[in-house]
Amino acid sequence: MSKKRRARRRHVISELNLTNLIDVVFALLIIFMITAPMMTQGVQVDLPKTDSENVEVNQSIQVSINGRNEIFIDQEKVSLVDFKREFKSVFASQTEIPVFINADSRVPYGLVMKVISEIQNAGVVKLGFLTAPMDVAGGY
Repeated sequence: MSKKRRARRRHVISELNLTNLIDVVFALLIIFMITAPMMTQGVQVDLPKTDSENVEVNQSIQVSINGRNEIFIDQEKVSLVDFKREFKSVFASQTEIPVFINADSRVPYGLVMKVISEIQNAGVVKLGFLTAPMDVAGGY
């Protein structure tokens, strides 16, 4: 009888409990669904509102200035002093690509003009400005 007990102890249960695995997979799926939109937003900017139509562009360079007057080239933060050098290095490899200015409505006009001047000095021909659509009532 003792030999039968030993044989039972060594018997391996070959069933796989999938409940825990499915719970973990669903938890990871929910986490990715929540965080994925946050990763694609980029620089947070409160755009000025205008009454204009959207333009579809496949590839472009975005220069953003947020409410704290921080300058970004395609989501990479640069200082105003280094902007000219950094922008030329990005633009040199992608010459005929349009550049879009994405400035917060609270940014001083002078800072935006300095950035635009440096962009034009780099040889940009296609320059655009990103805005938010106006409210239905026509207010800003």
